[in-house]
Amino acid sequence: MKTRTGGWGHTTIGVLILAVMLFPLYWMLNVSLQPAGSAVGTPWIPLDLSFDGYATALREQGRNLVTSLIVALGSVVFSLLVATPAAYALAQFRVRGAGVVLFGILISQMIPGIVVANALYSAYSDLGLLNSIPGLILADSTHGIPFAILIMRAYLLSIPSEVIEAARVDGAGQIRAFVSIVVPMSRNALVTAALFTFLFTWSDFLFALTLTTTEQVRPVTLGIFQYIGTYVNDWSSVMATAVLASLPAVVLLLVAQRFVAAGVASGAVK
Repeated sequence: MKTRTGGWGHTTIGVLILAVMLFPLYWMLNVSLQPAGSAVGTPWIPLDLSFDGYATALREQGRNLVTSLIVALGSVVFSLLVATPAAYALAQFRVRGAGVVLFGILISQMIPGIVVANALYSAYSDLGLLNSIPGLILADSTHGIPFAILIMRAYLLSIPSEVIEAARVDGAGQIRAFVSIVVPMSRNALVTAALFTFLFTWSDFLFALTLTTTEQVRPVTLGIFQYIGTYVNDWSSVMATAVLASLPAVVLLLVAQRFVAAGVASGAVK
């Protein structure tokens, strides 16, 4: 009886904690479905549904959403193209100074983002990459590439060298063995690295604020920031934009969760 009571108590506490964590998401959705107005007097349940906020959000922020999607996908592709062969080399080859390289990658993750942003601003100003999508892709990849290398290397260490050697015996070169054998076997790790790189880029605000100054190239995070000042009395539009900005991340997490779990578990076991 005591065990059952303790189980119910733990369940109740867990439900309460989950409710507290999910309440901001519910309130964001609730306000987005209300008629235009202040969020203070919003009822707890959206009885008088209105999608005017979403219409305004798509009209005002649709371009920014597309910009963020292009930058995020570009950052994912670029990061994986760089990180996957680099991780393979660090995992399977006897590279002199590999420990130093890995230490440098870890150190790069600890550098404050504002330091990187300021350095990139000076370089981009000389190269003409300010207010450009390629510039944002390169900037966001500075977060994605190191993380992807660490994730991919941990997984690639678990691939038996005999598998690669068997491919070499059958006549495959290093590149053919990498593309035909290693990459397909690393699907879970690739999905994991791609997902987190996408999330890093999609939620980026610092690089967007530092490296863009025009409306032509403006990610949705910066759009929401500037949107609040314009629609401070119409929170339904602001919250509708936030809901739309959250959808890609939610969908990707739901679709890729089993790949992420497998990829992280494989790297952790190794």
